[in-house]
Amino acid sequence: MTVIDPDTQAGWVPEAEAEDDAEDMPLSMRLSIADTLTLGNATCGFMAVYFTTTGILIPHLTGSDESGMARHSAATAVILMLMAAVFDLFDGLVARKLRSSPMGAELDNLSDLISFGLAPAYFVLVYGMVADDAHQRVSALAAIVVLLAVVLRLARFSCVTMKDGMFQGMPSPFGALTVISIVLLELPFVPTLLAIIGVAWLMVSRVEYPKPRGVLAVAMLGWIVAAMGLLAAWAFDAPGGQLLLQTGCALQVVLGAVIPLFATARRVNTFRGNRREARAAQLP
Repeated sequence: MTVIDPDTQAGWVPEAEAEDDAEDMPLSMRLSIADTLTLGNATCGFMAVYFTTTGILIPHLTGSDESGMARHSAATAVILMLMAAVFDLFDGLVARKLRSSPMGAELDNLSDLISFGLAPAYFVLVYGMVADDAHQRVSALAAIVVLLAVVLRLARFSCVTMKDGMFQGMPSPFGALTVISIVLLELPFVPTLLAIIGVAWLMVSRVEYPKPRGVLAVAMLGWIVAAMGLLAAWAFDAPGGQLLLQTGCALQVVLGAVIPLFATARRVNTFRGNRREARAAQLP
């Protein structure tokens, strides 16, 4: 019921009725706790682009020799991508334990596109502009390949139903962090380019990856925290910080290469086992 104030002739709605209107709000317009974590993921991805631009690209274009600031900004950008991965990990856990709004899946895909598609692709692009032996146009092409791989992977994730507990193709957070690790290793340009394209291929491949649940989720969280510590040591030029960072990046790249090998070997063994069972069933 709307009441008219005789002095102002303005209408106002009783508090109880306002609460009823809030309860009648469409479910698609309500944000859950999981959705809030997902928005934190998107915010971290955007801020990673910001620090890559202001701390690495702009000083390079203006001829600044402040290498320390570039190191700090690069570390901050990567730490933000790691934080985005943490948000992405927890929003799924919270959504399963509590609830997610009807637009939760769409929010998750859009946030992942920013944090694990745009941010790492932009990092590769800037690398091609500031590295001494890099080629800017080729790096731009590699950045586009990374971005499109994430776009295709997220689109396929929305359309293809996988068996419970498995992803098809390298998960975009894992792929993004592997791409960043390849860049931070500071290898020669051609091996760096080939490795980045290889990761992009793995993201759109049919290789199966386990979802981070239970012990695997705890291990992933521990690895992210350790990576943040390595980046902080490198950023503040701690003794051995460069070596520690390169060791962590190398481990990330090795994991990115080994997991598909194990997954492929498991698929081959499963296929062979099914063939043996089929042949045994055909025998009299």
